[in-house]
Amino acid sequence: MKVLAAAVCFAIRLLAGSPLVDDGYQHFYNLEYDEALADFDQAIAQDPSNPDLHNHAAETIVFREMYRDGALESELVTGNNSLLRRAKLNPAPQTQQRFLDEIQKALALEQAQLRRNPNDTGALYAMGITYGLRANWFFLVKKAWLDSLHDATNARKLHNRISELDPSNVDARLVQGLHDYVIGSLPVAYRMAGFLIGFHGDKERGIRIVEDVAAHGSLNRIDAQIFLAVIYRRERQPAKALPVVEDLIRRFPRNYLLRFEQAGMYAALGDGKKAIGSIEEVARLKTEGSPGYSRVPWEMIYYHLGTIQFWSNHLDQALANMQKVTAHADEVDLNTGVLAWMRVGQIYDLTQRHDLAIEAYKKAIAYAPEAEAARESRRYISSPYRREKS
Repeated sequence: MKVLAAAVCFAIRLLAGSPLVDDGYQHFYNLEYDEALADFDQAIAQDPSNPDLHNHAAETIVFREMYRDGALESELVTGNNSLLRRAKLNPAPQTQQRFLDEIQKALALEQAQLRRNPNDTGALYAMGITYGLRANWFFLVKKAWLDSLHDATNARKLHNRISELDPSNVDARLVQGLHDYVIGSLPVAYRMAGFLIGFHGDKERGIRIVEDVAAHGSLNRIDAQIFLAVIYRRERQPAKALPVVEDLIRRFPRNYLLRFEQAGMYAALGDGKKAIGSIEEVARLKTEGSPGYSRVPWEMIYYHLGTIQFWSNHLDQALANMQKVTAHADEVDLNTGVLAWMRVGQIYDLTQRHDLAIEAYKKAIAYAPEAEAARESRRYISSPYRREKS
């Protein structure tokens, strides 16, 4: 689910220990962002000089926007998500201002602490997170690639410094690992531009570091596990990702996106029965009114089921489910809606009905003109979709 967007997502949990922060992150990992932000706001009111708390609030604002825009989900089964294809978010002006205010407050507090003690590892850690969060914002909201990479690199340098001061700090290595992985995964042109101005990355080393934090971290273990699931999916290693996701489901049972991701893992492993079973479990929990599942639109369930059927070549069933989505496209996020219309067109093309496919592609383009699926649909109007040979 782009579970936490595989882009430059360095939004890391910092410090726990207080009931408000612990409760806030329980809400956070269960996709209950308004409740999480309320907890963090209350914590800030009690301790406004703590930069970690301002980072918590900023992190929640970013992920709430990603969730609302459908950016926390990956496209099931294909595993071909690009770090650079996600359309930028479009938060309300007051949301942008709130995020930037929290970032500025955190930076000011961290700078004051470091003026008193340049080797304050707590302040260095917090500042690294602040830069990482702003890197996220540049990447997802502004689509300012180089600004994002610059802030991400600053985050990396700050956490490198922590490792120099305290080599036993495993948690500080997560930003280092993510930076290595993300930069190492960028297309060659972007990597070359990065090298010219000092950005470096090593994808394989990044994976090893994230694995180490997931196994041995303390504060950041959960975040590392989430990122590791994302990385394994992008690297087409679903067998490694599946146990990580299933452990997260046990920890955060109200996070329905994890069950959709589980379905994608099974589908990628060729186990369509278990993949469909995961989707049916979401439907069951929704029907029973289980906590967290009443908010799942039926159209989202149909979409994920149809996606699995599409890639397993059950085209009639896939078409029926995708048409249920497109009939009520206002019930899903833009990304899901435009993909559903594109899938309808692709199914028509695969069943030799290109005239109907063209109409579906036009609907996809009209639904979300700037989306990657809309751009892809434009190509299929003149050149019918064909399934790539494996």
